[in-house]
Amino acid sequence: MARNLDLNALRSFVTVAESGGVTVAAGRLHLTQSAVSMQLKRLEDSLGLNLMDRSARTIGLTPHGEQLLSYGRRLLALNDEVWSRLTDQAFEGEIMFGVPHDIVYPHVPNVLKQFAADYPRVKVQLYSSFTSRLKDMYRDGKIDLILTTEIRGGPDAERLAEARMAWFGAEDSQAARARPLRMAYESECLFRGIAQRALDAAGIPWEVGVETRSSRTVEASVSADLAVNACLKGTEPPYWKEVPKSAGLPELPAFEINMYADRSANGPLVEKLADVVRRAYGKLEEGAR
Repeated sequence: MARNLDLNALRSFVTVAESGGVTVAAGRLHLTQSAVSMQLKRLEDSLGLNLMDRSARTIGLTPHGEQLLSYGRRLLALNDEVWSRLTDQAFEGEIMFGVPHDIVYPHVPNVLKQFAADYPRVKVQLYSSFTSRLKDMYRDGKIDLILTTEIRGGPDAERLAEARMAWFGAEDSQAARARPLRMAYESECLFRGIAQRALDAAGIPWEVGVETRSSRTVEASVSADLAVNACLKGTEPPYWKEVPKSAGLPELPAFEINMYADRSANGPLVEKLADVVRRAYGKLEEGAR
């Protein structure tokens, strides 16, 4: 005959194990200490096992308790996911989320995945374009939340991270040493003019060898060593290599990655998405230090 675990008792056990004591666990669970202790005893009795080592001043786990903790975390996570997906009515709707195509990777897919898991009833429409176009759409109220790449953000910008521009080419790039320097760029890319002005200031002749509306064309051209490109470090395709200083190309400025959030229409939903974005870029900043 099948036996079922008491998930309430299991949650108390996992919380006690993670917090290190019944008192703290009771506070987190909004239960009395005696209720938590009774649930622990009920769980041990149902399994016929000692789960807690109570011989020391602080509560520890027996080998059986350590094994159950691993199972318990997974069971509770699955239970909470099911409950959220099938019953959560708190957040429903649709958000327009704009991101410059050159910073979609590596963070935005993880942002979308985490937000979908946390708020499964909210639909996020991702729109990828240039910073200038995204800001126009944001001002016109056509988009709820945008990320931008700017040397300096506007007064309502929230700075998420900083990244420096760098030159990229194929491995052992010969194009990076050719003069005039051949560049590959999308026609509306913000970085294009900045790279050109830096080359002019350094007295390096240049030409736009590849001009396109397709980021894939730029990627292929640089990878084939037909041209170079300057973009934010950390956002380049994995098969591009940073051009070494020996190629003589000028230093490029740092950019801010900023967030603009319009909370007027979908305020609570937008703030939830903004929180997920902050966490993703907070990890980026921690890794950079």
